[in-house]
Amino acid sequence: MAAAVLNVHAQWSDPEVKLMDATARKGVSGSFIKLSDGITHFEKAGTGKNGVVILVHGFSVPYFIWNGFFENLVKEGYQVIRYDEFGRGYSDRLNKNYTSTVYTQQLYDLIKGLSIKQPINLIGVSFGGIVSANFTLSYPKLVKKLVLIDPVSERNKTFGTELAFDEMMAKSSDARANGQLEDFKYPANFPHWVEDYKVQMQYKGTRKALVSTRFHYDSIPYLDRYKSLQNLQKPVLLIWGTEDHTVPLKYSDSIRSILNVQFLSISDAGHLPYLEKPIIANKKVIDFLKKK
Repeated sequence: MAAAVLNVHAQWSDPEVKLMDATARKGVSGSFIKLSDGITHFEKAGTGKNGVVILVHGFSVPYFIWNGFFENLVKEGYQVIRYDEFGRGYSDRLNKNYTSTVYTQQLYDLIKGLSIKQPINLIGVSFGGIVSANFTLSYPKLVKKLVLIDPVSERNKTFGTELAFDEMMAKSSDARANGQLEDFKYPANFPHWVEDYKVQMQYKGTRKALVSTRFHYDSIPYLDRYKSLQNLQKPVLLIWGTEDHTVPLKYSDSIRSILNVQFLSISDAGHLPYLEKPIIANKKVIDFLKKK
């Protein structure tokens, strides 16, 4: 009976009331492409005279997390692509487990679907860091350089069942949205962040994507993945905000001890230092990408 009460409460408080379909996507900026697992929402801009950059967002904030950074790379002469991972933003919600294979396949299909012929520069933030690392390990010939921004370094601990975790998240949807501000040292500078985040929370399957990712993404320790990158001998830039409370700065030491990287710590910035200190981050990334 207690479980039934919990389930009723979860259903009652569930903000997911809409389907991600053509109606939901009507009038949305960006473009859409049908890939092997479903429709992906993406944006592509820039001449590409200096190469191609693909931006991989974090665990739950969709591609608006790259606002500003995306436009700056375009101005620097790159063809820049950002996309919503499945289960986020305006990409499809999948009826399957969200494993590392799903994320790697989505990025591979996107590259092929957009007919990108040259090796790409791959930039991943937070959870996007391990997605980018896994993709590079799977398709090393497709990646030229790699930028990791405050990347996750270990799996989130999960307790209980997926169903219980799903119910817990359903009952705490407002707290989950408001909690996104914890990624910043100065959240007041991003007044629309929570409302922008809440848009995707209306669509059925969003929460399942997050829960499934936590339980099924990858059984191999993330640090082992980063260590394996060393064998590829690709240029890697690691950026970290010194005031990051989501993935603390100490984890940068763990990565640097196993992987040869160029490293930049950005003072007075949280988990998304390229947004809080854009001038510093932009210059470092551009210098890294342009260096032969």
